[in-house]
Amino acid sequence: MQTTVQSTVRFHGTGLHTGQPVKMVVCPAPADHGIVFLRSDIRLGDATIPALWDKAEQSPLCTLIKNDAGVSVSTIEHVMAALAGCGVHNALIKIDGPEVPVLDGSAAPFVRAIMATGVKRLNAPIRVIEVLSTVEVHTAQGWARLGPGTGLTMDFHIDFADAAIGRQSKSLNLANGTFVRELCDSRTFCRASDVDAMRAAGKALGGTLENAVVVDGDTVLTPGGLRHHDEAVRHKMLDALGDLALAGAPILGHYEGHKAGHALTNMLLCALFATPDGFRIRDCDPAEAAQLPGAGVEEHEVPAVA
Repeated sequence: MQTTVQSTVRFHGTGLHTGQPVKMVVCPAPADHGIVFLRSDIRLGDATIPALWDKAEQSPLCTLIKNDAGVSVSTIEHVMAALAGCGVHNALIKIDGPEVPVLDGSAAPFVRAIMATGVKRLNAPIRVIEVLSTVEVHTAQGWARLGPGTGLTMDFHIDFADAAIGRQSKSLNLANGTFVRELCDSRTFCRASDVDAMRAAGKALGGTLENAVVVDGDTVLTPGGLRHHDEAVRHKMLDALGDLALAGAPILGHYEGHKAGHALTNMLLCALFATPDGFRIRDCDPAEAAQLPGAGVEEHEVPAVA
């Protein structure tokens, strides 16, 4: 059955790119509501933005969604991954600024708070998007592919010049809480050489060594080092789950990304939904529901860093 959060969940912090303080509340919502953001600081006009693929503006550094009135909210990928990874299908997210708080740079604080509040079952079946044929998109930087599969499985490959990251690959079946146990605590990362350029472009204004992994050559500058030896590729998989959640329902298929990012994953969803015979939307049977990312997750499985 579909779910929502048991009660409101509150967060406050700073936007990674804007550097602005922000408060956010994840509220219960009825069946078939989906995930919808509400800009509580916007008093006139339409301030609601559905978290859907066709509301996204393709961006290399974060996921930004915008409604027809031009109201937007950005850096939604971590909270979207947390909701998908905890098996939450419906929520109204009230936010008093243009960007989701970065917290520690991972999805773990969102996951821990959602799990502590609990998930409520609703009286409606889960609808899933079953991938029937393979779609693939390419850019000069990399590619992404989505094909048929059981449940949601993922392969990801990255390649960075800095030896602290280098080449990393990982494959996971995201069933039965794998996201919570294996991915949710992995933090966003960047190269020290990119920080000045991002800030000159008005980005990463709220980034610190406490909410991002910063590397310089073979050195990890962030105090305490890495949470996982392959934290970078794990975070890329976390981002991919959050971006795939913009499909509007759990996906049954296999995702593969090679040097992929937010824009490529959104291009992939656009390609999927532009291929009418490439997918079908249907009710999820109990056996399939038991294999979805949030099924069977327990609070004690959340990593202790959150």
